[in-house]
Amino acid sequence: RGGACARGGGGKMASTAAGKQRIPKVAKVKNKAPAEVQITAEQLLREAKERELELLPPPPQQKITDVEELNDYKLRKRKTFEDNIRKNRTVISNWIKYAQWEESLKEIQRARSIYERALDVDYRNVTLWLKYAEMEMKNRQVNHARNIWDRAITTLPRVNQFWYKYTYMEEMLGNVAGSRQVFERWMEWQPEEQAWHSYINFELRYKEVDRARSIYERYILFRALALLVLVHPDVKNWIKYARFEEKHSYFAHARKVYERAVEFFGEEHMDEHLYVAFAKFEENQKEFERVRVIYKYALDRIPKQDAQNLFKNYTIFEKKFGDRRGIEDIIVSKRRFQYEEEVKANPHNYDAWFDYLRLVESDTGAETVREVYERAIANVPPIQEKRHWKRYIYLWINYALYEELEAKASPFSDAERTRQVYQACLELLPHKKFTFAKMWLLYAQFEIRQKNLPLARRALGTSIGKCPKNKLFKGYIELELQLREFDRCRKLYEKFLEFAPENCTSWIKFAELETILGDIDRARAIYELAIGQPRLDMPEVLWKSYIDFEIEQEEYEKTRSLYRRLLQRTQHVKVWISLAQFELSAGQQERLPRCRQVYEEANKAMRSCEEKEERVMLLESWRSFEEEFGTQATKERIDKLMPEKIKKRRKLQAEDGSDAGWEEYYDYIFPEDTANQPNLKLLAMAKLWKKQQQESEAAAVDPDKDIDESQT
Repeated sequence: RGGACARGGGGKMASTAAGKQRIPKVAKVKNKAPAEVQITAEQLLREAKERELELLPPPPQQKITDVEELNDYKLRKRKTFEDNIRKNRTVISNWIKYAQWEESLKEIQRARSIYERALDVDYRNVTLWLKYAEMEMKNRQVNHARNIWDRAITTLPRVNQFWYKYTYMEEMLGNVAGSRQVFERWMEWQPEEQAWHSYINFELRYKEVDRARSIYERYILFRALALLVLVHPDVKNWIKYARFEEKHSYFAHARKVYERAVEFFGEEHMDEHLYVAFAKFEENQKEFERVRVIYKYALDRIPKQDAQNLFKNYTIFEKKFGDRRGIEDIIVSKRRFQYEEEVKANPHNYDAWFDYLRLVESDTGAETVREVYERAIANVPPIQEKRHWKRYIYLWINYALYEELEAKASPFSDAERTRQVYQACLELLPHKKFTFAKMWLLYAQFEIRQKNLPLARRALGTSIGKCPKNKLFKGYIELELQLREFDRCRKLYEKFLEFAPENCTSWIKFAELETILGDIDRARAIYELAIGQPRLDMPEVLWKSYIDFEIEQEEYEKTRSLYRRLLQRTQHVKVWISLAQFELSAGQQERLPRCRQVYEEANKAMRSCEEKEERVMLLESWRSFEEEFGTQATKERIDKLMPEKIKKRRKLQAEDGSDAGWEEYYDYIFPEDTANQPNLKLLAMAKLWKKQQQESEAAAVDPDKDIDESQT
C-alpha cells in the first residue's frame, strides 16, 4: 500500500508539475518605450552569418562493407526518389537526378526506364532528351543514342540543338554519309541561316566543293522564295555565296552570283552592301572600269540617305586608283545628293536651288542643267507678295543668262530658248499686284543684243502700259538716249512726269536733256513747271538745280529773283548762306556790300526763329566772311553780335506723365534780343552777389591761420 501511495503521490505531483508547465508565466513589460539603441533585421542576419549559426555540420560518411548493406542503401535511396516523383511528377529535375544516380551505379537499364517514364510525363522537355542521349553516348551505346536522336528530331524538329548534336555525333563516329543524311533531313524543314552554313562547312571540311555549291544554290533559291513576301530583303547570303566562290578561286562563278543578286533584287530593294561587295570583288580582280560602273550605277539609284557607305568606299577607290577628275566627280556627286535632299525637303528653299544649279552648271551637260532649272522654276511662291518672289525671280534670270551665254547649242537655238524663258517669266508675274522692272529691262537688253530693236521697244512699252514704274521709265529713256532718239526721250519724259509729277529727279534730268540739246528756254520752262508743282519729293534739290542752271547761263538777276522766290517759301539758314555766297561769287564791284546786306537781312529774319543753332550758324558764316573781307569795325560789330553759350537745366517727363528727372542743355543768349536783357542783368547781379559773399567769408576768417586752412 505504501508503494501504491507513493506511486499515487508521485502521479499527483507529476500532474501538478505538468499543469504548471502548461500555463507558463507571461512577463509583464512595464516600460514599453523603444530602446535607445535599435537593431535591424540586416544586422541580425549579418551577426548570424559572422557567428555561423546557420551552418549545419556535414553528414557523417558511411562505409558500405557488404552486399546486404548496399542493397539496403539502394532500397532506401530508390524509395526516396520514388517518393519525390510521386509528390510532383512534373518536376523533371527529380527524374534526371534519379536517372543519373542509377547511371552512377551502372544500372543503365534502370536509368533508361526512368528516362522513358519521364518522357511519358513531358516529352517536350529538351533537357530530358539531351540528358538521355548523352547517357547513351557516354556509355558507348551508339545505336541506342541514334534511336533517341531519331525520336527527338521526329518529335521536336524545330529544336536545332538536337540536329547539331546528332550530326556532330555521326561525324565524330566517322559516319560522314549518315551525318549528310541527317543534314538533308534537317534541310527539308527549311531551318535558319546558321543551319545551312553548318551544312556547307561540313561539306567543305571534306573538300566537297561541288556539294557545297549545290547547297548554296538550294539555300539561295529557298531564301529568294521566302523573301518575296518581305519588305526589306537581306543580301548577306548572296554575298556569302559569292565570297565562297571567290575563296575557292571560281571567280567567274562569283561574278555570276553577284550579277544574279543584282538582277534578283532589282531597283526596288537595292542595298548598298551588295554593290560595295561586288565592287570590292572587281577591285580585287583589277577590273577598275567595272568598279566605276558598279559604283555609279548604284549611286544613281539608291536613296541618298542609304548610300553613305557607298560614297565612302567609292571615294577611297578613286583616291587609290583614280585620277583627279574621278575624285572630283565623286565629290560633286555627293554634293548633288545633298542638294537633292535639301530641295526635296523644302522645294521653296531657293538658296539651295541656287547652290545646286551652280554645281550642275560647272559639271554637267546642258540638258541636265535645263532639267534642274525647270524643276526649280516650277516651285512658284504660294503667296502673291513681292517679298516672297524676290529670290524666286533670280532663278528665271539665271536660267535666261545660262541659255544665252553658256548653253552648248547653236546660236539661233540659244536666242530662241532665251526669248522663251523671258516671255514665260513675264507671263507668270502678276503685274496687277507687282512686277519686276529688272526682268523687263533684261529682256529689252537681250533683244537689243540680238539686233531686234522693235521687240525691245515693244517689251518696254508693254511694261509701261501694264505696270508703270520709275525704274522702267528710266531704263527706257536711257535706252533711247543711247540710240540718240531725243524726240522719243521727250515723249517718254512727258509720260514719266504725267505718271509721277512729284519726282524731282525726273524734272531735273528732263531739263538737263534740253540744256544739252541747247534749248535753254525749254529747259527754263521745265524748271518753272517743276517748281510750280504742289507736291515734290525733294524740292531743295530741284531749286538748287534751277539756281545752278541760271548761274551757268550767267543770268544773275534771274538767279537773285529765284533766291527771293525761294526765301518767300522758306527762311532756312542754308538758303541765306547760299545767297550770300552767290553774291560774293557774282564777280561784280558791289559784291561785298551786297553780301553784307544779305547777312544783315538774314540776321533780322532769323531773330524770330526758334532754332537758335541756325542763327548761330548764320553768324559764324558772317564772321568768316568778315574775317576774310571785312574791316576792323565790321569785325568788332560781328563779335558783338555773337551769342553767349550757357548751360541750363530742364525737367523731363516720361510718356505716362511721371517725372523723369532733369536734363542739362546749352542755350544761346544773343545781345540783340531785348527780351533777354533783363535776364542778362539779373545774371550779372547774381554773379556780383556771389563775389561779395566770398569776400565777406574771407574777411571773417582768423588772419593768424594759414591761408590754405582758411580756404579749406
